[in-house]
Amino acid sequence: MPQTTLPHVQHIIAVASGKGGVGKSTTAANLAVALGLQGLNVGLLDADIYGPSQPRMLGVKDAQPDSDGQTIQPVINHGVRLMSMGFLVDETTPTVWRGPMVQSALTQMLKQVAWGTSTSPLDVLVVDMPPGTGDTQLSLTQQVALSGAVIVSTPQDIALLDARKGLEMFKKVNVPILGLVENMSVFCCPNCGTASPIFGAHGTRDLASSLGYDLLAEVPLEMPVRELTDSGTPVVIGAPDSLAAAAYRQLAARVWAKLQLPTAVPSSVKIVFE
Repeated sequence: MPQTTLPHVQHIIAVASGKGGVGKSTTAANLAVALGLQGLNVGLLDADIYGPSQPRMLGVKDAQPDSDGQTIQPVINHGVRLMSMGFLVDETTPTVWRGPMVQSALTQMLKQVAWGTSTSPLDVLVVDMPPGTGDTQLSLTQQVALSGAVIVSTPQDIALLDARKGLEMFKKVNVPILGLVENMSVFCCPNCGTASPIFGAHGTRDLASSLGYDLLAEVPLEMPVRELTDSGTPVVIGAPDSLAAAAYRQLAARVWAKLQLPTAVPSSVKIVFE
């Protein structure tokens, strides 16, 4: 299937991980909202058909997208246009589908949703990918031309092994790697403020350096991230002065700069935990 662009969408980027549980969806949600806070028109496609979480993360789990039978209108909250399987099935109901059904659902959410219009085009569509390197990843790269991919990992070795697989997968299908994000880089104690690298120190930074990619951000593990995510408010809005929010804003600025002027983005990061 040939790659195509989506009408009135300038850039499509994938936020991916080699394994589950590393904070990929939280990163995708905060990246999308942070891009919106920069004044961009942003969409977020929850492509994790089996485990859609973005409706809850963006505080719209009970919303229903409008449709005229041909075009679906995305749900808008926190300045982001969102589409997810979570709007179509109850969040407690498992999606027991074979591969072709998953690909069909992805195609519908990509091409039958009014992501952008002639009067309000979309600057960036962020795609929250399912973990791993399976059918959904391949289907997406075959159906649309991606501007790049952001790989999310935690610092421990087992997560980095899978992150490397994700990097190799996108390389094989000729998708540019925008860089890596180290999530849960350190645990920030809410009582004493001590930063502890409970999952290991600088593992993602070292992987990025060894492979010649940029480390886009190091996001600490902070209590407000979990609390606000569960309540449907991304931390960049709910706790804008937190270290995590600062890291996500840095990630958004760096991603947008790479999409515009790749050579103008420095490799070093401003937020570093020693």
